[in-house]
Amino acid sequence: MNANQLLGAQGEEIISRYLEESGNRIIERNWRTTFGEIDLIALSPKGIVIFVEVKTRSSLRFGEPLEAVHLQKAIRLRKLARAWLQEHGGGRSYRVDCAGVLLIKGEEPYIDYRADVL
Repeated sequence: MNANQLLGAQGEEIISRYLEESGNRIIERNWRTTFGEIDLIALSPKGIVIFVEVKTRSSLRFGEPLEAVHLQKAIRLRKLARAWLQEHGGGRSYRVDCAGVLLIKGEEPYIDYRADVL
């Protein structure tokens, strides 16, 4: 695992804990198809499937983490969410969330979590 992959895995773990502490249950991590990947899939206490894109950075040199979620990425996330739902029986309420994690050495992680953004 290279440094970027390790950083991404750390961010995903932080958001996974964040979701669980909010009462959600993680049902899948890094779900892949031929056209992309969903970082985290959770189930809310109300039965809503939550698809989460996690962007993690170690500095602000290239901007805020969520600035990396551009229009093409958003379109792909919605397509991936629909593919997962179809594969798992469909017909469920869902939302797509984005989470930005800033991991600056020596500081507490900063989380920018945005629900139902797409």
